[in-house]
Amino acid sequence: MHSNKIIRPKLLINRQKICRITADHIRIAPPVAEHSRINGLSRKKFIRASPVSPQKVEFGQGGIPFLNIHPRHHIPKNKMYLCNSFPKPSLIQIMQNIRNIAIIAHVDHGKTTMVDRILHQVKLFRENQEVQDLILDSNDLERERGITILSKNVSVRYKDTKINIIDTPGHSDFGGEVERVLNMADGVLLLVDAFEGPMPQTRFVLQKALKLGLKPIVVINKVDKPNCTPEAVQESVFDLMYSLDATEEQLDFPTVYGSSKEGWMSGDYRQPSQDVSFLLDTILEHIQPPTDKAGTLQLQVSSLDYSSYLGRIAVGRISRGYIQEGMHVSVVKRDGKVKASQIKELYVFEGLGKEKIKKPVEAGEIIAVLLPDAFDIGDTIADAEEPEALAPITIDEPTMSMLFTINNSPFYGKEGKYVTSRHLRERLFLETEKNLALKVEETDSPDKLNVFGRGVLHLSILVESMRREGYEFQLGQPQVILKESKGEKQEPMELLTVHVPDAFSGKVIEIVSQRKGEIINIENRDERTAMEFKIPARGMIGMTNLILTSTEGEAVISHRFHAYEPWKGDIENRRNGSLIAMEAGTAIPYSIDKLQDRGRFFIDPNEEVYAGQVIGENTRQDDLVVNITKTKKLTNMRASGSDDKTLVIPATKFSLEEAMEYIKSDEYIEVTPKSIRLRKIILNEHERKRLRKNEVSA
Repeated sequence: MHSNKIIRPKLLINRQKICRITADHIRIAPPVAEHSRINGLSRKKFIRASPVSPQKVEFGQGGIPFLNIHPRHHIPKNKMYLCNSFPKPSLIQIMQNIRNIAIIAHVDHGKTTMVDRILHQVKLFRENQEVQDLILDSNDLERERGITILSKNVSVRYKDTKINIIDTPGHSDFGGEVERVLNMADGVLLLVDAFEGPMPQTRFVLQKALKLGLKPIVVINKVDKPNCTPEAVQESVFDLMYSLDATEEQLDFPTVYGSSKEGWMSGDYRQPSQDVSFLLDTILEHIQPPTDKAGTLQLQVSSLDYSSYLGRIAVGRISRGYIQEGMHVSVVKRDGKVKASQIKELYVFEGLGKEKIKKPVEAGEIIAVLLPDAFDIGDTIADAEEPEALAPITIDEPTMSMLFTINNSPFYGKEGKYVTSRHLRERLFLETEKNLALKVEETDSPDKLNVFGRGVLHLSILVESMRREGYEFQLGQPQVILKESKGEKQEPMELLTVHVPDAFSGKVIEIVSQRKGEIINIENRDERTAMEFKIPARGMIGMTNLILTSTEGEAVISHRFHAYEPWKGDIENRRNGSLIAMEAGTAIPYSIDKLQDRGRFFIDPNEEVYAGQVIGENTRQDDLVVNITKTKKLTNMRASGSDDKTLVIPATKFSLEEAMEYIKSDEYIEVTPKSIRLRKIILNEHERKRLRKNEVSA
């Protein structure tokens, strides 16, 4: 028992506190069921004491002291109370039972599959419950493409410990998702394919995690693959960490071997286990629990959720202090402005969903918060009276831009629901609130907007999402973002990795070299060649299809942003010219058959076209206008040589990314919920000729 020595406010001697109670901060409640807020030395504290005499502090759930005021007691305003504050063993115990961990890896190395195995290991589902694979890939686009696009939170309970797991995207175009959620984690699971080893995105996400001081656990996945080399991969991961200036503690990482597909993890890949419990035990042993920092509330909004009933929901980790439903807080914006607000609802992650909670939640937990006021990613939810902001989330700059404009083709408004510039502008600016790696800029035309992103895939996912929502618009050719440094033009460079059979390596080197690529490293691995290049980002546009065609689809290609370097010179574009429709109408099989020697077509017979639409690719460098709507004239004459059957070669169909990489600077992609068409920006042939003449004379 400490001595009851009176001390000055805002000083702490022998763990004693002076608290000033005002009537404004007392909420009269029944003595057992409710508790009251007091204004004291630490505003996040509650104490349980009598208003007549000092009493020893008692701790409630979560280690938070409470003040219990009986309705009969008279509360004199500004009366001083003395209470003895003891350590908070229950709070320390609860924080010891939380682990926050993010899963990072290169695309298709098995992150989401491993989360599936963890969820089954902790028996999150009933034995008779039907559960599909890739549980966290809930987005339709994610399931169709087989990649993770949005980071997601899930929590599991294992050996009386709550483990919050953050699943992150693996593609470099979605690196912004990884960067902003890593600050919610205390450690990372780095997944590496036992055959492919560390890939460009492995380096990118690992560099971000090490910079934040996170403790890594290396998981060598897919050890069931033939010809895999788990030990060599483990060594290469160590070399990679060493090159990224990892600390001694980070270099002393534990390694787990296993196969997410087969559902086992162990300390030795030669001795498979029955489940993934070894991985969970490794997490509990090596990932430290959150630490309790002294001070008032700090919570940074790292992600946004949305409910059609509740609206926007902020997701983040409590860095300091505690938070409770109904609590008055401040929202500190990224520009430093402070706005008073109140917590409407509070949720914690339990299993695959969220659970509403009314009790106070302490530092270290990942929560979802509903606020009545506007908030954005990177804002800090802080104390109501003394708000302190956390450092803003830093995201790498975009490297590519595309023009978004309204659809003004002859088929305008036939398939889309949202077609005006107002709809387009509102949707794009709404996207920037949750997608930090995306930027939108106005142009000199009210109908056109420049959208900046990380790459073609990053922008195509946005376009595909808008298509499915009913938007109709047009896209310009992707452009890389150039910079000026000391009077010198600089462009973004990419690190490109290509894995191909040995027979195709020479062809790949030739294609990359033509686009100003430089060879960094070549390795032979079991009849396959792994090549690393440094190439301008503009050289990557349209190159993926070329490499896949040249290697008979055998190439495995990945790339990530490296740095800005001096301009490498012009890159020769060898794409052939376009076949352009002369007039509007229906594509006639007879016409297509007679024109097939002119090039390949992108449209099917009986498909509606309009004048100026790009309907195919010419065999030569120049554009060619053709009449695809011409029908065969009927006569009474018949001849065995001229009445052959019409044989039409199947049309070439582009995916959205392929179309974005294919178009020229004088072409648009027309995007509607049902169609993707290519067209010339200027539809009239005479106007196009006049413009070309003016350019030549100029």
